Amino acid sequence: MRYSIKMGILSGMLAIASCEGYMDREPIGLITQDQISTDPTEQSITSSVNSVYQLYSQTLNVIGEWDWTGGKVLRNDFIVYDIAAGDMIKKWNPDGDQAWMDEVAAFNFTSINGAFNGVWSYNYEAISRANIAIDILENQEVMNEINLQPALRDRLLGEVLFLRAYSYFDLVNNFGDVPLLTAPLESFEDAYEVSVRAPKAEVWAFIKQDLERAVDLLPETKYSNPAEPWRVSIGAAKAMQAKVALFEEDYNAVIMRINELDGYGFYALNNHYFDSFDAFQQFNENEVIFAYDHQEARNPGRGNGLAALMGWGFVAPSESFVQAFEENDPRLFYTIDIEERNPNKLLGTTNGQFKGNDDSPGNKIYIRYADVLLWKAEALIRSGNIEGGLQLIDEVRARARNTPHGDGTVSPADLLPPYSGRGLGEAEAFQALVDERRVELGFESHRFNDLKRWNLADEVLSAMGKNFQQHHYLYPIPQEEVDRSGGQITQNPGY
Repeated sequence: MRYSIKMGILSGMLAIASCEGYMDREPIGLITQDQISTDPTEQSITSSVNSVYQLYSQTLNVIGEWDWTGGKVLRNDFIVYDIAAGDMIKKWNPDGDQAWMDEVAAFNFTSINGAFNGVWSYNYEAISRANIAIDILENQEVMNEINLQPALRDRLLGEVLFLRAYSYFDLVNNFGDVPLLTAPLESFEDAYEVSVRAPKAEVWAFIKQDLERAVDLLPETKYSNPAEPWRVSIGAAKAMQAKVALFEEDYNAVIMRINELDGYGFYALNNHYFDSFDAFQQFNENEVIFAYDHQEARNPGRGNGLAALMGWGFVAPSESFVQAFEENDPRLFYTIDIEERNPNKLLGTTNGQFKGNDDSPGNKIYIRYADVLLWKAEALIRSGNIEGGLQLIDEVRARARNTPHGDGTVSPADLLPPYSGRGLGEAEAFQALVDERRVELGFESHRFNDLKRWNLADEVLSAMGKNFQQHHYLYPIPQEEVDRSGGQITQNPGY
């Protein structure tokens, strides 16, 4: 049979008639590399799913051609989460290059800042591609026609449901209420109807629905496909269920979901802190749950383009971040080699090997088990089980203490002493959790969301001299999206 593909048109299509010249632009949701043919095959359907993954990479120019001011050269996670949080500064030697990044750092920005347009564009492009893949995978007539094996169909559908949920998670935390697109768009009329902001409670419910379906569909194995260990797994979906519960402050659900995750027996803390990030240990360690697999010398390219920016002096630590580490904590070097000016954790090496290389193989890590343990620690502390929470923090600290320093020396036994057994109250235990998350997960794009969900962003960032205001708890909707929708997409207060 012939199957008429309903192409996701999304961001640019929301222009409707109000955007002069729109018809001269390629729809942002168009899959051009591996477009599904009008006669779907197993290969074309798999390619449509694979195209969604691209939007979670740090590969250069996935959706833009050197569109720096539009925020589309690569994912802006390091800007909107790490630089905004005060852990990272743009460059080792501050200059006027890419001043829009400095505006985010200073909280002196407007709705035309490219950082926010990039976040919006990457996520809605992923959602648009996901909707195309989901639409065809859920068409049983097509599945029968091409004889796609049910196990493969379920796995691919579970993967893409997770990816769609992840993008909506990113959007709702950055912007609050956002347009909720649940199917491919076929016309300008469809685009006009969906170019309104859905209440964030509705978006959260949709995220949870997608994740629940993903868990039901994905195989109960550590890797969904051992030949391609980078694919979304049931562990990633279960971990995201726990993370959503954490952000909703449903602490009993956090504990339950993590206990379920632990029941699989797939993950544990690596013995060495750097193994999660080592470009030569990828998928040969026990801690990483979900990451984008950057690879060298592929066509189309899938290298880690952030390493290229490092060759131009980008990605440096703030003094506040460096001072957050306890004396001689090995994690500081593995995160950032200050002497050589190498962000080791992001390069995937401790010798600067891939610095300046836009095709480097270092993975972009989204979820790892240490992060999960600290979610559970937080949930336990907030639920009144203070000692239980502190013991999990101590597991993370013990691993750091037992990791040799960069020069191979071993830390003394009293380094990073445990918090449990000290009789800490809830406030002290929670502060220990806050401090530990900062140093354990530094430069992994978690800090700003942490500060916001703890309602500490105004206090912490103001103390750092940043111009943080209450309305900054949400970023501005990109002004061009507001304009394209004819004002149907309303702007966040304060912008």
